[in-house]
Amino acid sequence: MSRSIIGDELAENLVTTARTATGDSLRSVTYFTRANFEQLYLREDLEQDADLNDFVGHEWQGYKQTVNAYQESELGDYEFTVRAFENGYLLRVTSERSGVLITTDGLSMQSYEEIAEAIGRMLEQRSDDD
Repeated sequence: MSRSIIGDELAENLVTTARTATGDSLRSVTYFTRANFEQLYLREDLEQDADLNDFVGHEWQGYKQTVNAYQESELGDYEFTVRAFENGYLLRVTSERSGVLITTDGLSMQSYEEIAEAIGRMLEQRSDDD
């Protein structure tokens, strides 16, 4: 199956990485750019008709605001965001050109760090290839 904004190989690698790191805790994987998004994986027991337009737009805007706000921080460079919700967690890993949103049931912070590092490398590799 050919994808519109992301190649099949990268899409498969993103989903495989997320599934391997999270197991049955993985809820969804969405790849996004400033202008578009594509949901790569959605667990079968979740609603299939969620409207992701506003959600993804907010996360892209949030990434840009976070990078700008903390660029001179003594904490160092921004790496990723984890958000906690009533029914799950969201991990946002973003590069200058694209990002990935992963939703999960609960995981340890170390697990989120490991997933973010792996996804970040894939996004950077894609940027280097373009």
